[in-house]
Amino acid sequence: MAGELVATEDLLRVLTGFNPWWTGRPFGVEPFRRLAFQACRKSLINKSLRRALLLSGPRRVGKTTVLFQLATALLTGDSEIREPVPAKSILYLSLDHPMLKLLGLREALRLYHESIWPEGEPAYLLLDEVQYSKEWATEVKLLVDHHPEYRIVATGSASVVHQDVLAESGVGRWLTIRVPTLSFYEFAQIRGEGSVGVAPSLRPSDLFALKAADRIALAGQLRPLLPSFQRYLLVGGFPETARQEDIGLCQRLLREDVVERVLKRDMAALFGVRHIDVLEKLFIYLCLHSGGIIAHNAVASALQVSIQTVSNHLQLLEQANLIYRLPPLELGGKKILKAKNRYYLVDAALRNAVLLRGEEVLTLPDEMGTIVETTILRHLFAYYYRDTPEIAYWRDGDREVDIVVRSPSYTIPVEVKFRENARLERSSPLVTMCQREAISQAYFVTKREEDFGPLEFAETNTQLMRIPAHIFCYLLGQAERLLWA
Repeated sequence: MAGELVATEDLLRVLTGFNPWWTGRPFGVEPFRRLAFQACRKSLINKSLRRALLLSGPRRVGKTTVLFQLATALLTGDSEIREPVPAKSILYLSLDHPMLKLLGLREALRLYHESIWPEGEPAYLLLDEVQYSKEWATEVKLLVDHHPEYRIVATGSASVVHQDVLAESGVGRWLTIRVPTLSFYEFAQIRGEGSVGVAPSLRPSDLFALKAADRIALAGQLRPLLPSFQRYLLVGGFPETARQEDIGLCQRLLREDVVERVLKRDMAALFGVRHIDVLEKLFIYLCLHSGGIIAHNAVASALQVSIQTVSNHLQLLEQANLIYRLPPLELGGKKILKAKNRYYLVDAALRNAVLLRGEEVLTLPDEMGTIVETTILRHLFAYYYRDTPEIAYWRDGDREVDIVVRSPSYTIPVEVKFRENARLERSSPLVTMCQREAISQAYFVTKREEDFGPLEFAETNTQLMRIPAHIFCYLLGQAERLLWA
């Protein structure tokens, strides 16, 4: 059908425009590499891995950049890839382009092999925004099953890889690599502020064995990053805004490129959402109540929609990589039957951008508490992602612990109190949980640099570490890179 509407020459012109290396044209590549680049490169050179790679994450976190960095590594041959590959063996397609939507993946590949690169020869397929290709899951399944000469890396902003889609056609054919927003460690690196002398192998769990003098030295090394941490809390972990100095411009970019594009375009195109206005109102409600318990019936009444609509829309926002959902845990790790979930935005900067919160929030304790708690959650999700733990909050009556990371081998509670005089009392929920749940290690995240050191309570044998938020985030981000290495 595409051939009837668009001339082959025009289609080839689009393909050539997407792949400047075919004609030797220069193209710029961001030098800073996300963790996903390392993971993809390792998988590409692993010839025994017969799977397509899927980079999944929010918009504007650098997934397309990873594809172009992979193309550069393949073209030049780096320390891992060794030998350069022929330029025309690399095909990049942005599948949300109007002509490629019309053409389809199968026809694009046919045209590529007819005019650019022989069929059957090894080829690298870099498929951007794969969810916009009709029946993409089936198409990629067939490519993986019947074309061992292909090495495929795809990206998806909305969680194209619904678990039901992959369950039907993707089992054993996809390897999903999450691309979250920048950690604070990456944020400092991308701004050229990351060389502070911290031991690169230091992890948060190592802090319990540090001597007091070593902790003081570590705090001194990270002190210069405090202004950068404040900026990170305002503009968030998006590479495009990390280097921008104009906060107003950063927030406009986030509203237009991340929030509005997902809500007004992706949701309608990918999930068939008809009442976008309801979805927008719900998202604004979540911005206003980030970190809070969302009562579906109350929200449904306020929006004048059904409870089922609220529940469905919350699931879609989670699939679209815009929010995190935290269920509660009872004592002993049992789930509460009627779970009252807490919801957080995936990056506090999205909330700041939608609600137009500027530098004035830095002086507002309640606002900063929400922002920092959201930021800590992002780091915990990313750091522990490969262990596939359960991340929840602990509740005992009206007493709560903010975040609990639980797997079969560990349970780590984290309480966030970003205030000038943050104190942990014997009667606090964190101490109670540590005592009742036999926790080995826990963290109490605070604001001041002086709040750095172990805490001891006779009621529990838990190792408790009081740690400033900027130190905790930096070390979690650094340790995240160690895991992928």
